[in-house]
Amino acid sequence: MAAGNNLSENLARFRKARNMSQDELAHAAGVGVDTVARIEQGTRQTSRPATLSRLARALGVTVERLLGHVASEPPSEIDIRTLRQAITMGEHVPGLGDFAESHEVIRLDELSHAAHQVWRAYVDGRHAELLHALPAVLADARRLIRSSTGTEQAAAHRALSTAYRLGAGMAGRAGFDDLAWTSAERALDAARHCDQPELETAISLRYLAWTLVRQGRLDDAERVAVTAAARVQPAMFDRDPARAGVFGNLLFNAASAALFAGSPTRAEDLLAEARAAATRSRGDTATEAAIFGPRVAALQQVDHAARAGDPETALRLAEIMPPAQGEVPAFWEAGHRLRLAAASFELRSYERALGYLVEARDLAPDWVRYQPLGKATMQRLVDRAPRRRGADFAKLAGHYGVVDQRE
Repeated sequence: MAAGNNLSENLARFRKARNMSQDELAHAAGVGVDTVARIEQGTRQTSRPATLSRLARALGVTVERLLGHVASEPPSEIDIRTLRQAITMGEHVPGLGDFAESHEVIRLDELSHAAHQVWRAYVDGRHAELLHALPAVLADARRLIRSSTGTEQAAAHRALSTAYRLGAGMAGRAGFDDLAWTSAERALDAARHCDQPELETAISLRYLAWTLVRQGRLDDAERVAVTAAARVQPAMFDRDPARAGVFGNLLFNAASAALFAGSPTRAEDLLAEARAAATRSRGDTATEAAIFGPRVAALQQVDHAARAGDPETALRLAEIMPPAQGEVPAFWEAGHRLRLAAASFELRSYERALGYLVEARDLAPDWVRYQPLGKATMQRLVDRAPRRRGADFAKLAGHYGVVDQRE
C-alpha cells in the first residue's frame, strides 16, 4: 500500500478520534487548512518532514504511526514508485502529482533542516518516513535552486546532493540498483554546483562507487573510490572530521571492491590506511558527510575477515574491538551482528548465531529486514532447528522474512 493512502486515512481517523475539525488541526499544527484537506483527500503524494512532524505532534502520535507503518513492509513489498518519479523526472513534469504540499519556495534554513531530518530517518532505518518525505525534499531543493542565485543557490545544490544520495542509499537497500545509480549520478552533478564542491563531490562518488560494487563493476568501483580518496586525503595534522570521514569511507568502498575482486591483500592495505586515518580522528562521528571513527574502522575489519572466508578471525577481532567514542549508527552495529551471526553459524555455534540475530533485530528492526545476510542466516538456522523452537524463534524467523509472519 502506498504511504500516501495510509497517511490520508490515518490523518482523518486520528483527527476525528480527537474531535478536531480540519481547521482546528491546522491551527494546532501550524499548517494551512488546505494542506490538511488535500492530505485527507489523498491528492498529496508526499509531505514535507516538518509538516509530518507538526501534524503528528498535534495529534499526539509518532510520525511512523501517522504514516501507518509501526512495522514496515518487507523489501519485496515496498512501494518505491513515488521516490522513483521524484528522482528520475521531478515535480515539474505535466501529469505527475505534487511532491510537496505547496509550490511556495521554502527558505534555505528550512530546506537544510528538512534534508537533515530525512538523513536522520535514513540512518535510523525509519524507511516509511524516509520514503514519504524524501520526494518533497528533492522537489523543494530544486525549486529553491531555480528561484535563487549565488551562495543561496550553491547551498541549495548541497541539500539537493544530500537528498539524491539518500535516494541512492534507499533504492540500493530495497534492491533497485538502477535507481540507485541514477540517484548517485544526480547527486554527483548537484555536488559539482554546490558551495563545497570538492568535499561534496567526493561524498557523492562514494555512493557511486557503492552502486558500482552492487553492479559487480569491481575494478571501476575501486578506481573511482581510490581516485576520489586521493583528492580529499587529509594532511598529517589535519583534524577535520568530515574530510577524514569521507577519505576513510572511500577506502572502505575500495577495499570491498578489491576483496570481491579476489585481491584480499590489496583490500587489507586499503583498510589499514583507513584505520590509520580513524586513529588520528577525534572519535566516531555520524554526519551527512560520513560515518567514521576507530570503532567504525574496526567494524569494517571484522566484516572483511568474515567476507574473506575467515569466520574465526572475524569473531576473534570482534572480541577486542574498541567501544564507540561518539555516535555509531544502529544500522552499522546491526550489520556487524549479522556478520557475526553468519560467522558463528559457519563454526556451528548455532545458539551464538541466534543471539546475534536477536541483537541485530533489536538494534535496527526495520533495517535488518532489507539485509539478505540476515534472512539467509535465519533460514539456515530454521533448517537446522528441531521441529519446535518456541514462539520467540518463530517470531524472529518472521521478522527476517523466512516465514510469512507479520508483526
